[in-house]
Amino acid sequence: MSDMSHPQKPRPAISQADYQRLSEFRYLIRRFLEFSQLQAEDAGLTPRQHQALLAIKGFPGGGPVAIGDLAERLRIRHHSAVELVNRLCEAGLVVRDQDKDDQRKVLLQLTERADACLADLSAAHLDELSRIEPMLRSVLARKDRDTLQK
Repeated sequence: MSDMSHPQKPRPAISQADYQRLSEFRYLIRRFLEFSQLQAEDAGLTPRQHQALLAIKGFPGGGPVAIGDLAERLRIRHHSAVELVNRLCEAGLVVRDQDKDDQRKVLLQLTERADACLADLSAAHLDELSRIEPMLRSVLARKDRDTLQK
């Protein structure tokens, strides 16, 4: 059902090349995610645990990460992030610290073990990204070429 208060813009024509481009892009993403899942599992982590470690280590600004920040970065609910952090703490991968300025806030840090595991996983992921980068660039650049040809 359409919302009459927001008139819809006319949809641009979608060409067969557009469909192929989107399909190829989704295929490359799925391949990378499958690679990532296998790498995480080989390291003894679930994909979500790997994502959490990466989100904590790679948090913008390098500042301390609260559970709410982690939930936002992983696009999960707060209580799901709490459960995930509980499992990471039990596995010896994350430690909780109280925020010195706000005692209600819990900040997360990786352990040395998590840092080492994440460094290995990240090196493998960067290698894989380097391998598929030409394919990604090709897919992303096609629209520019199509626009220039019109």
